[in-house]
Amino acid sequence: MSFVRATIAGAGLAGLSAAVALRRAGVAVRIDDAAAHAGGRCRSYFDPAIGQTIDNGNHIVLSGNDAVGRFRDTIGAGATLTGPEHSDFDFCDLGSGKHWTVRINDGRVPWWIASSARRVPGSSVVDYLPIGRLLMARKGRVDDHFTTIGPVWDRFLEPVLLAVLNMPAGEGSAVLTRNVLRETVAKGGLAMRPLIAEPTLSAAFVDPAIDWLAAQGVAVGTGRRLRSIGFAGDRVAGLDWGAGLEEVAEDEAVILAVPSWIAAGLVPGLRVPEDHRAIVNGHFAFAAPDAAPRMLGVIGGTAEWIFAFPERLSVTVSGADRLVDMDRGELAGIFWEDICAALHIDAPMPAWQIVKEKRATFAATPEQDALRPPAATRWRNLFLAGDWTQTGLPATIEGALRSGETAAALATGAQAG
Repeated sequence: MSFVRATIAGAGLAGLSAAVALRRAGVAVRIDDAAAHAGGRCRSYFDPAIGQTIDNGNHIVLSGNDAVGRFRDTIGAGATLTGPEHSDFDFCDLGSGKHWTVRINDGRVPWWIASSARRVPGSSVVDYLPIGRLLMARKGRVDDHFTTIGPVWDRFLEPVLLAVLNMPAGEGSAVLTRNVLRETVAKGGLAMRPLIAEPTLSAAFVDPAIDWLAAQGVAVGTGRRLRSIGFAGDRVAGLDWGAGLEEVAEDEAVILAVPSWIAAGLVPGLRVPEDHRAIVNGHFAFAAPDAAPRMLGVIGGTAEWIFAFPERLSVTVSGADRLVDMDRGELAGIFWEDICAALHIDAPMPAWQIVKEKRATFAATPEQDALRPPAATRWRNLFLAGDWTQTGLPATIEGALRSGETAAALATGAQAG
């Protein structure tokens, strides 16, 4: 059945993606979020502690992320996604003090692994051959297919996949990893370029989506939480936003684009991932040195990635459950020490902020991936969206945007993507 109107609960990237896709299809849309702002985990806000607007977390996308491109093209996003012209990944080892750059060539034929100037220092061509097993994986964990020792793993794959999966890479789903690799590095360096939102995530994704929807007659509501859902037979018949059930019309679709644990409390019998992993970010009001790479992978420190902005240095640690209960000041001190060592800075710690997201993503294990539900449900007018649904990808911006497209396509009877 094709619906002519839709109500969306949740205005993170998944909900905004669904709203944009539905409006493009001519569907009347209402979208509300329980928070005081849209964007979900990808929001930006002014932080008085450092006197700057910061992102809730440091997120990157890759140049091969098709849904990112479709979404930004549709909403006319003016803010840029910046990064290297080619697929260059900078790293440093705090133990040895060494710096290196992995440079993946633009085309599909991976001749970069034959160049000692481009591949991981200390590696040889044969060290990269097991990546082929990952590209063919059909089940199991990453470490079932790739030996998690050696320079290629330690100095490139493990830090990159840790950021993608948000958990120790060897324990992650080989299938999810395979899907990411097939869509990026397997297509050549032009699909693997790391891109960062500038000046903020909200400017690159959220604000232009809100403006585009407003121009289409759709206001994004905030501070409105969906309390319960009324079911009748094979359909959603009512939604309770706090003032009793409001009737859902026969020609109306409902899309839940809320966190997985919220959806599980609203939909009877819904199975969702139960294990989540944390991300911890540190932000420092310090202008990046001129020679600092925009994104630097750190080996041998607590910080894992350092992001250099014009007036700010930021740190991200993925799979950070071990850090979420640490004192914020202690964490800031540890991060600043890593930053100084990696970027050769000799300065006292500036104004700082630590942001902890305890349930940032589902754990991207084979077992948790198996719990992810599809977008369609047993109720004909209820659809799910979110990076925790079965997108075939880990919990990423690309996955969130695709999930919104999929839910919208189901609601309109169209083909996703």
